[in-house]
Amino acid sequence: MLLEGKNTIVYGAGGSVGGAIATAFAREGARVFLAGRTRATLEKVADQIRGAGGVAQTAEVDALDERSVDEHAAGVVALAGSIDVSVNVISDSDVQGTPMVDMALEDYLRPVATALSSKFLTSRAAARHMKTQGSGVIMAFGGSGDRGPMREYNLGGIQAAFDVVESMRRQLAVELAPFGIRVLTLQTGGLPETIPADYDQRETIARNIVGLTLTGKAATLDDVGNVAAFAASDWARTMTGAALNMTCGSYIN
Repeated sequence: MLLEGKNTIVYGAGGSVGGAIATAFAREGARVFLAGRTRATLEKVADQIRGAGGVAQTAEVDALDERSVDEHAAGVVALAGSIDVSVNVISDSDVQGTPMVDMALEDYLRPVATALSSKFLTSRAAARHMKTQGSGVIMAFGGSGDRGPMREYNLGGIQAAFDVVESMRRQLAVELAPFGIRVLTLQTGGLPETIPADYDQRETIARNIVGLTLTGKAATLDDVGNVAAFAASDWARTMTGAALNMTCGSYIN
């Protein structure tokens, strides 16, 4: 198994993306610490992992609260001995579907502040322990997309948030590489499975996501989990400072 003996933290593990990553980690032998603000959704994922023979523990952690993040990370190390992988996929609290000219400033800025603050705090907490042990992997989710026009979407501030996180990821990769720590982004062109069923533009957005691909298919949650497990493993030891492109060709590096 790719991650046997690894201790992993997944922030936002109660969501669809976080749950897929946590499940893949556990399947590959990792001990998974599921962190998030809602115990019930975390326990649902943990029960599925345990039912499949994996090891999972849950904790209520606010990834925007410095003390909560630092205390949880220290607790994981005290219990398990290390943090080998840290992944942050919490919701960025973005507003989409509204043209920028009709948006309130706070709605545009919210995903930028949320994404940058939470990923800074969780990355910093993990890196402090990883530096001591001389190894580790830190991953974010999102990635900067195509620079071409996005005529079909009113994305609000989410793309700006992705761009800011990518800048931080590059800086972290440079600073942490001497300590054996790799920093990566998981990038998709959009996941139709994650669009709420009651969202009135769901089918249109899903078609647009698929229509931009070269393969005629979009990435799935299983794809994200599988790529994340590979990226977290020693098989990907040569990869850092990079966005792992799962866009099915909708964005060509």
